[in-house]
Amino acid sequence: MAYTYEQLSEMNVAQLREIAKDVEHEAVHGFSTMHKEKLLPALCTALGIEAHKHHTAVKGFNKGSVKAEIRALKKQRDALVPKEHPKEYREILRKIHEKKNKLRRMIV
Repeated sequence: MAYTYEQLSEMNVAQLREIAKDVEHEAVHGFSTMHKEKLLPALCTALGIEAHKHHTAVKGFNKGSVKAEIRALKKQRDALVPKEHPKEYREILRKIHEKKNKLRRMIV
């Protein structure tokens, strides 16, 4: 059976060892004593699967515009002196933080 990285990463160690038992490859040699952190990449190598998750952006989300907004906010932040305008400075830092969080959430 052909597996994907996502399917393998959701399995527990016992299930991964069952799969490794049937695979003849140097990477899975000693599978019975491997932990999941070592066994998962070894199985991916043996089965010819890319050993990482693929991230995709949510449809309808424009990453470039959010990054442009962050850059504009950073310019505003750099123009302010924190001791002279503490309230405005904190507001800009909060907005930058919110935009970065939004960016991370939208990349799935």
